[in-house]
Amino acid sequence: MGSSRAKEQRAARRAKLEQIRHAEAARERRNRIITWTCSAAIVVGIAGAGWYFVDRAEQQNKAEEAAAAKPVAGEESFKDLGRNHVTTPVNYEMSPAVGGDHNQAWMNCNGDVYDKEIGETNAVHSLEHGAVWITYNDKATDEDVTTLKDRVTKTPYTLMSPYADQSSPIVLSAWGKQLSVDSADDPRVGTFLDKYVQGAQTPEPGAACTGGISA
Repeated sequence: MGSSRAKEQRAARRAKLEQIRHAEAARERRNRIITWTCSAAIVVGIAGAGWYFVDRAEQQNKAEEAAAAKPVAGEESFKDLGRNHVTTPVNYEMSPAVGGDHNQAWMNCNGDVYDKEIGETNAVHSLEHGAVWITYNDKATDEDVTTLKDRVTKTPYTLMSPYADQSSPIVLSAWGKQLSVDSADDPRVGTFLDKYVQGAQTPEPGAACTGGISA
């Protein structure tokens, strides 16, 4: 009788232990499934976020490229401009010149303002280095000239000088690009500077705007 009861107790313990082992195994399986699911969700999330930011960056680059390719309203463009160094005057097809053969010495263009006319072949060399040259004639008001001078002195890779032989009061010139305006308040002045100071049109980007000549 006692022996039979002991056997039943042992059998019950074994059954209980087996039940515990099955429960533990089931719990471990659930934990593994949860871990795999969370890991997969994280990977998918990271991949999705990565693709989102890559796609967003590509869209932004395309937008910037489109903006860079779009000309400033009213600007003129010139192509096939020579780049030889010369020591003689050059008969440029536009006034002021926006490119072509030029003097070996460039005008300093680190926000330099000149109160007298400067050598055109020297200024063209500055344009080759990515500068924007702002010129004005006697039709420009004193207020406009002052406004432009203040802007130039604060903008590296620019220079400014009077230029009598131009049809508009104010002209902005970059290599191969030119814009004529009547007033310094014209919003295209800022647009032109933003676009063409060391812009994509520059034949020698990063070349010096100091160490040239200043008169």
